Amino acid sequence: MVARTLTLLLCASFALTACDRRKDDQFAFNGIYFKSTSDQVSKEVREHFEVNVKGANQDLKAAREAGRYEGTRYCIKEYGTSRIDWVVGPENEAVVPVDDVLRLEGICRPT
Repeated sequence: MVARTLTLLLCASFALTACDRRKDDQFAFNGIYFKSTSDQVSKEVREHFEVNVKGANQDLKAAREAGRYEGTRYCIKEYGTSRIDWVVGPENEAVVPVDDVLRLEGICRPT
């Protein structure tokens, strides 16, 4: 009986960990994991980038922070700096999600 209970508990714990598999570099913003992507706007001007945050209608403030984080990651990866001049930034409260996607745009400033 004890072995059966222990086995059930072990199986339940494996099932719970499988449900919450996240990449090591994903972070929750206000308890929500957003799918965020960043990419250059054009091949000629790589420092000009855009960020898309899916599921932004869940919590717009948290989605803005997820977008800020993704933009910072992009600039650090491409230029080794976290300095960004936002064209359409996370602090702009007039920016709202379209089809549940928040779109931000910025320019990395390596100097």
